[in-house]
Amino acid sequence: MPVKDRPRLILGSASPRRLELLGQIGIVPDALRPADIDETPYPGEAPREYVRRMALEKAEALALAADEAVLCADTTVSVGRRILGKPTDRAEAGTFMRLMSGRRHLVLTAIALRHAGRTRLRLVETKVRMRPIEPAALENYLDIGDWQGKAGGYAIQGAAAAFIPWIQGSFSAVVGLPLSETATLLASVGIHPTPKGRDA
Repeated sequence: MPVKDRPRLILGSASPRRLELLGQIGIVPDALRPADIDETPYPGEAPREYVRRMALEKAEALALAADEAVLCADTTVSVGRRILGKPTDRAEAGTFMRLMSGRRHLVLTAIALRHAGRTRLRLVETKVRMRPIEPAALENYLDIGDWQGKAGGYAIQGAAAAFIPWIQGSFSAVVGLPLSETATLLASVGIHPTPKGRDA
């Protein structure tokens, strides 16, 4: 598809991490248009269903022109059937980290691409293991404040990396956007990396 005929890409997110990740694969959105939805899980909602619903609802919430495609994503952390969203305060962040300390948890990232009346959805699962976290190390981590605004209370590319010796799956999905799956979805509607120096 010629560059001029490809849809305009709208990133339905205010996350600087997702914008940076797209840039890593040579994708520059034409606009940022964060979706504002209620992210409260339904009673008894399973983590996989929740994260899929969030990505879809974000994609459906945005008004699009005929020549636009919107990419939305949602990331959540689950321990068993418990959903660990963004902690509301330091105490909740500490609760989340203690829950994950010394065990494995699952990071679920769903991506939704809406274009021309169709929405494509992918769910990527990554297993993450945290080593046992000593109380003093946890207090220091909480003092740093890197837990704020992060699903599960941590960012794998931040200070919590010191607690994570092993992952199985997609590192970029844990950061917030599974790049291989995202590139495939975008290519399916004619959006490809733009070589440096060439206008999209």
